[in-house]
Amino acid sequence: MQPVSAAKAVADRLIAAIAVGDYSAGERLPAERDLADMLAVSRVTVRAALADLREAGYVDIRRGRTGGSFVRQDWGERTAGAVRDLLGKDWAQREQLFDLRRLIESLIARTAAERHTVEDDAAMISALKRYDDAEDAVTARSADVELHRSIASATHNPLLAGLSRQLLAQVSLGISHEPFTPALREMALPQHRALVNAIIGNDAGEAAKIAGEHFRITEHALRSAVDKASD
Repeated sequence: MQPVSAAKAVADRLIAAIAVGDYSAGERLPAERDLADMLAVSRVTVRAALADLREAGYVDIRRGRTGGSFVRQDWGERTAGAVRDLLGKDWAQREQLFDLRRLIESLIARTAAERHTVEDDAAMISALKRYDDAEDAVTARSADVELHRSIASATHNPLLAGLSRQLLAQVSLGISHEPFTPALREMALPQHRALVNAIIGNDAGEAAKIAGEHFRITEHALRSAVDKASD
């Protein structure tokens, strides 16, 4: 792509990510370098995309040691179009991706329940406590990533863990964490606890069942954004 179109493509991906709850109003976006790595583009492209978002009113860019790009609003003039273009098109294929992800994550949970070690249990319990205790969206997202990676690690199959990360990237337009809103967290909290308990308790069938339901939360966030964009 040409630099201008590449920057707009990245800006639209971030607009869609903000709409589904990957980033919240008032939250600082990842640094340019981190966004470039996450989205597999150059820092020049990211910088141009952030400038585009600032001009469109989606972010404020602050200078200094505590500066960065801070989200101003979760839904603006370009949001509906970006969501329709990036998430709404080929929805039937996206549903198949959701289905595949639920199947794989159920397999991961089942395998973790069969293979976990005492060290795996400690990692899962630590991440679960971080999620339970999180006081802001950034901490909660980080703990959520840590928890699901610790579960995938408990399979002792790096290929399964890698497939989990790959499917998340496909579902979330390259963003490396799940959406977060207070409402989504209320749905996730009891499922996280039940999932960890099932894995540690060696209940492979229950762990697989909970995981299959748990990963519908992200689907719900994406579907809600597409429905809102279509109104």
